[in-house]
Amino acid sequence: MNHLVRIGGGATWGQVAAALAPHGLAISSGDTKSVGVGGLTLTGGIGWKVRKYGLALDNVAAAQVVTASGQVVHASPQENPELFWAIRGGGGNFGIVTAFEFAAHPTTDVFFGKIAFPASEAATVLQGWADYLRTAPDELTSFVGFANPFAGGPEAPVEIYVAFDGDDPQLAARAIDPIRRLGTVTGDDIALKPYADTLVDGAIPPPGIQFMTRSAFADKESVPEVLQILTEVGASERSPVIAVRGVGGAVSRVPSDATAYAHRQAELMFVTTTAGPEPVIEAGRPVLEAIWARLAPHVNGAYANFLASATEEDVAAIYPEETYQRLAAVKRRYDPGNLFARNHNVRPQ
Repeated sequence: MNHLVRIGGGATWGQVAAALAPHGLAISSGDTKSVGVGGLTLTGGIGWKVRKYGLALDNVAAAQVVTASGQVVHASPQENPELFWAIRGGGGNFGIVTAFEFAAHPTTDVFFGKIAFPASEAATVLQGWADYLRTAPDELTSFVGFANPFAGGPEAPVEIYVAFDGDDPQLAARAIDPIRRLGTVTGDDIALKPYADTLVDGAIPPPGIQFMTRSAFADKESVPEVLQILTEVGASERSPVIAVRGVGGAVSRVPSDATAYAHRQAELMFVTTTAGPEPVIEAGRPVLEAIWARLAPHVNGAYANFLASATEEDVAAIYPEETYQRLAAVKRRYDPGNLFARNHNVRPQ
């Protein structure tokens, strides 16, 4: 049964999850309540149901778009199909999306929480986790966080967050127990809870504090090198916060040219985050650049929803050349004057 849900572009994912919960429905989205439906969906949407149901943009059935000329158009596989292709990954380059139609799915409560391991076991735990995700059921979505300066920096525990999309305790244990066996478990708070409760409030920085985020993808052959570098970085005193998200599953089964989100075969998406007043951010920039210089030979692309900048290099990382050229052709048709330019900008050709 197809459960179509119409959502205004200005709604937040917390509002959506709360509204759908009484009906036993959900939509694959991000993992933060305060994030807007429009901003997240137009460039991706990696959350707790991503391996089972794909990206948020993979669940868009149609959209209402106000173009640069003021025209209101309907974008779907049947109407304005190139625009429909472009807004699923191309960001806000083509107009203002005032409403989405999503395909929701029935949901149950989910098993959700984190398993903690000592920092000293980071190398074996991370590699074992990445290896296991290749054979884990699609119902299991997971990410790892470590080197958190607010929890000990290089001594901070390695925390593996998991969401099992189902309420059967035996199936959940079968999917999650291999992660528990990766090392010495120092904490485990996984419990059955409503899906809407897995979404968290977004962090609001205090006045004067900035967040600097940078992201990239790792394909299967690069995973060992990337995880080794990140493990070594995390053990250093000046490490950024590091988060590594498992992707694959349903995301990888969508053809790479079906949407403008092009990084379908990546196994991992990882993010580094530094925080502090602007002078601190600037002082730490050489260290961060050195880290990314080490990673550069082994990674590709960038995830637009985890980028603090919008340089030409960022745009080139988000959109491979073939994708960019197709987006530029759509841009020329719907926004030839580049009115919508305050973004990861695709220029009309």
